[in-house]
Amino acid sequence: MTGAADEPTGPPLLPLPMFPLGTVLFPHVHLPLHVFEFRYRALVKDCLRNQREFGVVLIERGHEVGGGDERFGIGTVARITESAELPDGRWVLDSIGTRRVRVAAWLPDDPYPLALAGDLPDPPPIDADARQQAEQAVRRALTLKAELDEPAASASVELSDDPAAAAWQLCAVAPLSAFDQQRLLEHDDPDERLRTLAQLAADAADVLAYRLSGG
Repeated sequence: MTGAADEPTGPPLLPLPMFPLGTVLFPHVHLPLHVFEFRYRALVKDCLRNQREFGVVLIERGHEVGGGDERFGIGTVARITESAELPDGRWVLDSIGTRRVRVAAWLPDDPYPLALAGDLPDPPPIDADARQQAEQAVRRALTLKAELDEPAASASVELSDDPAAAAWQLCAVAPLSAFDQQRLLEHDDPDERLRTLAQLAADAADVLAYRLSGG
């Protein structure tokens, strides 16, 4: 006879304030925010009174302002590191991604988006070759972006000494679409994530090189 204690369990689900955005946030990456919508002003105040954390998910369809958007189900928890309230009630924040989460259920957006979410396991990468190939591909793509005089991170951007943090930072600075970045965020295997990043960055670099050649 199997008791309740033998049933498989996942990560605990807890209510988490959510901030849907048109960009992907990765762990170990900073996210500055200018908060002006009244619902998110309320979110900031509640976060500062509690754990200083909120979730960030990519908007799949719709817009950041006004609500009514459709959202991806995997995102990143952001922790507020600095905050300043402006005289008119707007907020300026700096936050940093801490860990991945999966949304199990969306709760009513009252007064701001709220979800039941659970942490996702995220072991560190161990394949040094995959990390090196990803970094080379990303830096090549960034070099080509600079030659085209297009906005992007510097090809000489410094990465963390921590392999896990550096891997996430490479995902963040790679010149990829938000949907490709979401694909990387959703990878559960960190080494497979790096291999995917290397391929996506190499493809992006090839397109940039073709454009640079006048093709």
